[in-house]
Amino acid sequence: MSGRDDRMSAAAPQAGPACAEIQSPEGHLDEALRRAFWQSLHRAPLPAMSALEVAARVVGALYRQVAQAHEGPNGCRCGWEPDPDCDLIVLEANLAAALLQPPEPDLARMVALGRA
Repeated sequence: MSGRDDRMSAAAPQAGPACAEIQSPEGHLDEALRRAFWQSLHRAPLPAMSALEVAARVVGALYRQVAQAHEGPNGCRCGWEPDPDCDLIVLEANLAAALLQPPEPDLARMVALGRA
């Protein structure tokens, strides 16, 4: 590495959480699922409704797998007891709430209102 390169790396800001928002576990999962969905569509495009139907089936399969992991004497002991009828109502309510919620601001789509 040249002397100039040493100066550049020494002067480079250190990555850290100073400006980054700390995400909750739910936020991490939300971001991972969204990223996987859009990356998959980028690699293999589908019509919008077809893609959403696949996503819904995947959520159903995940529910079934998690519910099975909580059954029987060797199941998870976290305290959650699967109740497919009630859980489906909760999942449907969350879907409806997400559909009715106004979109969050997207910095990439905001109009610049001046110069810095």
